Amino acid sequence: MNVIEIKGLTKIYKTSEVIVKAVNGIDINFEEGEFTAIVGPSGSGKTTFLNMLGGLDKPTSGKVIISGIDVWKLSSRQLIDFRMNNIGFVFQSYNLIPVLTAGENVEFIMHLQGKPKKEREKRTKDLLEAVGIGNRINARPSKLSGGQQQRVAVARALASKPEFILADEPTANLDSKATNSLLELMSQMNKKYNTTFIFATHDQRVMDKAHRIVTIEDGKILSDEYFERD
Repeated sequence: MNVIEIKGLTKIYKTSEVIVKAVNGIDINFEEGEFTAIVGPSGSGKTTFLNMLGGLDKPTSGKVIISGIDVWKLSSRQLIDFRMNNIGFVFQSYNLIPVLTAGENVEFIMHLQGKPKKEREKRTKDLLEAVGIGNRINARPSKLSGGQQQRVAVARALASKPEFILADEPTANLDSKATNSLLELMSQMNKKYNTTFIFATHDQRVMDKAHRIVTIEDGKILSDEYFERD
């Protein structure tokens, strides 16, 4: 089953001197349960591509269809609600709210969704235990290591029960031990919840875990390969 259908996706940036096609007419589909890496050199368009998938950056032309819904035909309010209920994000810089505890960061999106307090608290506890830091539920981000903060970010991304998770260079600020631990965790979450993970990355360690590697260069798909992984 296709979770995401991309049709003719294009993003053009114009200045007084040049026109840059950051993403240039991409057609591609992603299916439920994928663990996919979008790779390519700096400036290849992979982050712009990911942001358009996630409803963060409007395409110049083309379609992003998620479970039959043409995302960029939604109103601004509808798009906000759609992102909140269907898409999880994990960023390079963690993007945790510094004044909230780890638990409160995870619970926040469920609060926005209007989930009952008991349901929010149980899911937060379960997710933080699942990512291996249940004992840090009351710690603020400043008291957590980079690897621990990224684990909170993964738990937060899963909290809304999204159809898929977009991860933009999630290992960029982590050492090797934290990276390997985080990737193993994400792989387990992928298998346990059948959640689709799509990464934009330079990291060979992410590529080594991915079941599919899509290489983008100059805004176009250069290759699309599938791999058997344990």
